[in-house]
This record gives sequence, C-alpha cells and structure tokens, in this order.
Amino acid sequence: MNFDLTEEQQMIKDMIRSFASEKVAPGAIERDRTKAFPKEIFEMLSEMGMMGLPFSEEFGGSGADTISFAIVTEELSRACASTGITYSAHISLGGAPLNLFGTEAQKKTYLTAICKGESFGAFGLTEPNAGSDAGGTQTTAKEDGDDFIINGAKVYITNASYAKTLAITAITGLTDGKKEISAILVPTDTEGFKIIDNYEKMGLNASNTTELVFDNVRVPKENLLGRRGDGFKQFLVTLDGGRIGIGAMAVGIAQAAFDRALNYAKERKQFGKTLSEFQVTQFKLADMAMKIELARNMVYKAAWLKDEGRPFTKEAAMCKLYASEIAMEIANEAIQIHGGYGYMKEYEVERYLRDAKLLEIGEGTSEVQRMVIARLIGC
Repeated sequence: MNFDLTEEQQMIKDMIRSFASEKVAPGAIERDRTKAFPKEIFEMLSEMGMMGLPFSEEFGGSGADTISFAIVTEELSRACASTGITYSAHISLGGAPLNLFGTEAQKKTYLTAICKGESFGAFGLTEPNAGSDAGGTQTTAKEDGDDFIINGAKVYITNASYAKTLAITAITGLTDGKKEISAILVPTDTEGFKIIDNYEKMGLNASNTTELVFDNVRVPKENLLGRRGDGFKQFLVTLDGGRIGIGAMAVGIAQAAFDRALNYAKERKQFGKTLSEFQVTQFKLADMAMKIELARNMVYKAAWLKDEGRPFTKEAAMCKLYASEIAMEIANEAIQIHGGYGYMKEYEVERYLRDAKLLEIGEGTSEVQRMVIARLIGC
C-alpha cells in the first residue's frame, strides 16, 4: 500500500496550487460579489492542458488519471469553489459521458472541443420534477424520420451558457409501460433550444447555473449517445465519477476554511493569549485537520479504484457524503473561530459555508448517498 503521489501527480499538484494561489484566489471575493464567470482563468487552464486532463491525447486530452483530476479540482476549489465546480462539471459531467459512451466520430467532434477548451462540458439531467428521482424524467424525444424532436425543460444545469453541445436525457419511448430513457447530444445553437441564466443562488455565484428549454428541438438520430434506452444506466455511471469531483471540491473548501481559521487563531489575541494557545481552540483545529485528512483519503481511494477499473460506486458515494458534510462543519467552525469577523465577507470564511452547502445537494443529496451505500452494503 503506497500513499505517495506519483511524480506526475505531484508535478500537477505543485503546478495547479501555484496557479490557484496566484491567478484564481485573488479575484474570488470580487467574482462572488459580481457573479462574473471566470472565463479568463479557464483560457489559462486550457493553455496548461488541464481542460481535457483525464481524457485521451487522441482527442486533445492529457491522458492523466482520476486522482490527478481530483487534485486539480481540490486546489481550484480551495482558491475559489465557483471555479472548482465549473472545472469538475466540465470534466465529470461534460466530458466523461462522451468519453465513456460516445462513438469515435462523436469523440472526435465533441470531446476534442471540450479537451481544447473550445466548449465547456455540461450535462442536462435534472428537471423541475426530477431531481433525486432522476427516473421521473419528463423531457421527450419523439422520432420523426431520421430525427428526434425534443420537448421539455432542465434545471440547475452547470456550464450550459458556455457549452456548444451538451448531452441530455429524454424519454425516447415506452417499453411495457416503463420509460425508455436515452442520452442525446444537442448543439446549443439548435433552433428552439433556449438557455436561461437568471438564478439567484446562495453561493457558487461565479459559476454558470442555467435552465434549459426545448421547444420542438430537432436533432439527427446519429446524436444518440450510447445505446438507445441506456440513458438511465449511463447517467448513474456518470454520477459515480461526478461524486469524486464533488468530494474533491469539498476537501478544497474545507482546507481553505481550516487554513484561514488556523492562521487567524495564531494571530488573534484574547485575554493576553492567542486563540491557538487555548486548548478549546486547539481541539477544534485538531478535529478539523483530522476530518480533512480522512475526507481526502476517501476521495483518493475512490479515484484510485476508478483508475484501476474496479467497482467504486460505494466509495464514490461515501467520499462525496463524508467530504460534503465535513466541509459544511469545518466552514461553520471556521466562522466560529473568527467570531464576529467570520460573519464579514472580507474574511472569506462565510463564503466557504455558502459554497459548501450545494455539495450536500448536487450529484445526489446526502440522503441519496446513504440510500446508495445502504443498498451496496446489503441492506
């Protein structure tokens, strides 16, 4: 058992940490305030070869592993969670389905654009009445000659405003009264396809979160992603990988909150001593450090299992569940250590709490993760 990063993984970690500290972190407060999408940051990440990090070099990727993806997501999220979720969704929700289920022609056209940063990756799954119950999909794709005609709506879709093409799930028929759900690639400039970006969110304000509306959107049947009727299975596989990304995001936010709290505790004096000299604060910080270490190890284990081609659904659910919950706990504790200053935006820790909350909801709520784990342990 070897817990050391490989030389390549360590190189990526050093590079992305420097980049995140120098280029991403300085504008995080302002982006949170103005909701400005960090497009320039992603142009730089594209030049660094990060936009297609875990995908084949044949399609413009870098051929790295899932652990490297987790490292990059953590470091970006440590500096700015809006940047972190944009990157995580780009890879795990946008690029991954194409990589896993696309034809060679689809990969060459669409995955290459994602890897080169010419298009952001996005995935249309959630609907107004189909969140945790993704099987409740109502969007339809009816056959009309050589085409599908799509009608319906999706909500809370990350990156869609900056995607040229995205995969969506839709009902393509009924089999014995059961929905046949398929995944279909839809260019965002197709007539009848409308993207609405007007959500007011609690956090992750600089990330792009949209509603998709399909009004008789016509796409050729060759845009079917994978086999017809396999859409439900495909998005379950996609979400497994996405949960590693959410876990890595949570570790990054938790680490940022801990770093702020530790530095503040060493500087702030009360009753003639620094906060870090009080045992109550020491115990708080010790628990925070321990939980971050556990969460990171869980993320890395799930990523390693995925890279080894072994089952990782349970571990992905566990790392996502644990990391997201300790991120909320640690961000909340960081505010408490800061006292009144923690409630002020300039000290940043309140942003970590707002950003972390989504991680208990997205890619399957905490309750859904417990359902997944319970099923896989034989309950």
